Amino acid sequence: MTWEVTVRRIVCVLGLALATVTGTLAPPAVASGNVADGNGGVVASGDHAAGRDLSAGRTPGQAAYDVRLAADASGVTWTGREKISFTNTGDLPLREVYLRLWGNAWDGCKSPVKVSRFHGGTAATPTVNCTAVKVDLKKPLRPGQRGSVAFDVTMTAPARAEQFGRSGAYSFFGNALPVLAVRDQAGWHLEPDVGIGESYYTLAADFTVRLDHPAGLVVPATGTVTTSRRTTTISKAQQVRDFAWAVGPFQQAVTKSPGGITIRTSWTGVVTPFAVKDAQTRAAAALDDFGRRFGKYPYGEVDLVLNDNWESFYGMEYPGLVLLIAPPNEEGPVVHELAHQWFYGIVGNNEYADPWLDESFAVYASYIHIGDNQPDCWPGRLDHLITNTMGYWAKTPGWSAYVYSYGGCMLHDLERVLGPPAMAKMLKSYTAAHWYGVATPQAFKAAAQAATSKDLTQFWKDHAIG
Repeated sequence: MTWEVTVRRIVCVLGLALATVTGTLAPPAVASGNVADGNGGVVASGDHAAGRDLSAGRTPGQAAYDVRLAADASGVTWTGREKISFTNTGDLPLREVYLRLWGNAWDGCKSPVKVSRFHGGTAATPTVNCTAVKVDLKKPLRPGQRGSVAFDVTMTAPARAEQFGRSGAYSFFGNALPVLAVRDQAGWHLEPDVGIGESYYTLAADFTVRLDHPAGLVVPATGTVTTSRRTTTISKAQQVRDFAWAVGPFQQAVTKSPGGITIRTSWTGVVTPFAVKDAQTRAAAALDDFGRRFGKYPYGEVDLVLNDNWESFYGMEYPGLVLLIAPPNEEGPVVHELAHQWFYGIVGNNEYADPWLDESFAVYASYIHIGDNQPDCWPGRLDHLITNTMGYWAKTPGWSAYVYSYGGCMLHDLERVLGPPAMAKMLKSYTAAHWYGVATPQAFKAAAQAATSKDLTQFWKDHAIG
């Protein structure tokens, strides 16, 4: 286990970075950062390097995923058909779309996720370590016009205890289902998975997923289960950025938060009753509290999936479903991961370009939930910008401390500048303004500045916000 991964595991549980940052490299000079897409084109780096707001013209949007999958006897391999309908929400013709096959990121072109037999377009050879597939549309779409592509898909959970992987009799399908990439004014965003953190970037969409599975296997999934029989689970989710599920002989219980949110808890056979009860209790409190602070949780239901061991993380967030470590007689990472339902889930961001826009906010939210405003947390002058991209952090030690701990502390310091009432009002308005949308650093800085008569220019500089 690497030092970076160790810090991440600690951070996800406590919302803290309990390590000393190594290295004293200065931030690199601003550059465009464009990278070749492997097909003779250019994709956006996501760096926002020139200070431009790239919020306009994101496409394809208004997507609807219609998926039908069937499992093998063990639940390890799923095969079926996926159809994606979408609208050209940009201002230029749409001649192609890209699929992101994030499940291939660790295995490359060994490809635990395979797609074939396309309808509505012609697929090119996968690129970006086999995580991106260009699909030339049968007919270009004018702005506002709707189209679709469909394809066969096979997903086999790799033999490792990861978000896309398996642990004993249990398999997990996080970041496994192919999803649409995003094009904006900078081009197609086909950033790579750099091996730490997340590099995902998707627009909110609707999912209807039918999962046919052997009797005796339980299938917790994103969304609300509309049909559940011994061998079929149908789940629907509206305005979510991804769809994840797990499968195995889980034990399962359903509770509700005082505010009426359904909490469906699934756990592997080695998870203790203490860990189950702790996750349920703290999830109920966090969901209701975050709803009051940032806007009511819109999905009605959340699935907690507990396992006693993950190879490289303590918790991983998906819309309406979180994967959690369940250490015996210890608190798990449920509060931090549920904070991500708002920051990454409801308020989206390009996680490669701006990892702090979800991780720093989740850390901050976890602390204010327990009434800890982290006095005197700022460490002083930093050697790197908190706002660096995952491409930068892949080459520079310290991403966990910067993106989690220092970013969270920056938000506490901002609260001290604005005052708690103004900070709370600003965050609720900021969340509402980007509900189901995509936030940018420029948008957050503008929201903060609008909440005070003080000039925040020096604050951003002092707190390593570029």
